[in-house]
Amino acid sequence: MDTPIPAAPVAPGAAFAHRDFRRYVVSSLALNLGAQMTTVAVGWQIYALTHRAISLGYVGLVQFAPVLALTLPGGNVADRFDRGRIVAICNVTLALCILALCVLAARHAGPAPIYTVLFFVGVARAFLAPAAQATVPGLVPPEHLANAVTWTSTTWQVSTIAGPALGGVLYGVAKGPLWVYAAAAALMALAAVAAFTMRPHPPLRSSHREGELARVAEGLRFVWTRPVILESISLDLFAVLLGGATALLPIFASDILHVGPFGLGLLRSAPAAGAALTAVGLAYRPLTRRAGPILLVCVALFGVATIVFGLSRHFGLSLAALVVLGATDMVSVVIRSTVVQLRTPHEMRGRVSAVNMVFISSSNDLGELESGLTAAWLGAVPAVIVGGVGTLIVVAVYTFALGSLRKIDRLESAR
Repeated sequence: MDTPIPAAPVAPGAAFAHRDFRRYVVSSLALNLGAQMTTVAVGWQIYALTHRAISLGYVGLVQFAPVLALTLPGGNVADRFDRGRIVAICNVTLALCILALCVLAARHAGPAPIYTVLFFVGVARAFLAPAAQATVPGLVPPEHLANAVTWTSTTWQVSTIAGPALGGVLYGVAKGPLWVYAAAAALMALAAVAAFTMRPHPPLRSSHREGELARVAEGLRFVWTRPVILESISLDLFAVLLGGATALLPIFASDILHVGPFGLGLLRSAPAAGAALTAVGLAYRPLTRRAGPILLVCVALFGVATIVFGLSRHFGLSLAALVVLGATDMVSVVIRSTVVQLRTPHEMRGRVSAVNMVFISSSNDLGELESGLTAAWLGAVPAVIVGGVGTLIVVAVYTFALGSLRKIDRLESAR
């Protein structure tokens, strides 16, 4: 019996050896920085105009509605046409939307036209997300995919840390959102230019033998009949849905930890900081064995960190818990994303990515709703603790009752 030859170690920056991946990272970083800056400016502008908390909820709702309705069709589009071109066109659309916000800010418009523009931002996101996610495997060879996922996740976390800070500082210096939107639009234009120059491979060969609904249904059926993919996607849904402590951070900063708005900013940055540090560590020390068990352990630690945060009355301990929460989530993101992409045929990655994005969007938005409702019923602290315990129960179910994830060993063999 032949002894299997161990895979050659992957260099920390292996994915950057590929020209198209470098351009994808530039595009992704510029886009996410602009998006994060815009999010801060829109929130402050809307609240300054209305002084109503529910108005901030509408900001998410008008974007989530088109994302929920159009992401699955967007995945079908990503499987029929050039994904790099779709990403570029969506980036141009977003840049135009942010320019529209810039014009509205200059004219001191009310919230209604801002919500209208944000609706079209949601439409662009619905087509962008599955195409962008499905593009990565076409930019690097399979043995470098985990490394590529790690670095794309790192750029997202860096933008999540830096974007809100840049937007907040510029908003304060300019005394309004106008120049924040102008800078964000310029960043999104840069993202579009970088995306237009990408050439993902292999090229897609569009087939018109099936109707649009049949193709969307085929993507859903593919996910449903692959236990590893279905469990990977749904584990993230339930973990984030139940363990969404970040939605209640304003309450903890104000009423429990008494650290004020500056402390709230640090609390919001802590998960992204933990995730970014972990992503860099994974680039230099990638996972080689027992990926499935590590995934389940990290989601369990995510639940434990959520419980610790809920129980903590010390700012330092709360920050540490959130750093651990972000770090463990990053490990699970890298494993889940790599497994899903490697186990999905090239011609179906857009539709499968769309299903994945629907799950992610639902978990984030519904998680905030779940946290808010539970906090209203039980109080903020019990709501966070109950969510952490719920995450641990979900991990137990996926480990012992389902079991497909715990059998995954090497990521590069997950094909």
